[in-house]
Amino acid sequence: MVSIKWCMQQKNGIKLVEPNNNMSSSYIKMAEESVGILNNVQKSNIWTATTSYYIFYYSLYSLMLKTGVKCEIHSCSIEFMKKFLTNFYNKTDFDMMEKAFSARISLQYYADRPVNQLVIEQSKRYCKDFFIKTKDVLSKITESQILSVREAIIN
Repeated sequence: MVSIKWCMQQKNGIKLVEPNNNMSSSYIKMAEESVGILNNVQKSNIWTATTSYYIFYYSLYSLMLKTGVKCEIHSCSIEFMKKFLTNFYNKTDFDMMEKAFSARISLQYYADRPVNQLVIEQSKRYCKDFFIKTKDVLSKITESQILSVREAIIN
């Protein structure tokens, strides 16, 4: 398991950048496109798990960029969400994203590692709710909330 401190020390880890609405919009569009093709890949566990996970990830990364946080290490992005985005996401969101991440890693990189079919199905269903929740947060987040996230990182 990674720590925020470790993530902030990594070259491609958690970094404060200028909030970027254009990049945020691009990532939420990528999540939306992935939602649109999710049913087309349902015959493949690998692609269902991968697409489901990237719906979570692109949604999360969209919010991170909106708040001015960049990170290219997925496990660090998830840790960031758990530590700094608790006003927007709950424990179920964290748990489901971690399950989706784990399933994707297992299926893509470890051909002999079994993945519970129920986890794949749960991720497939829940990622859509996560996407909708994130779109709602993106439309309602205030400058004060953005500043609060940024200040929490610094402190």
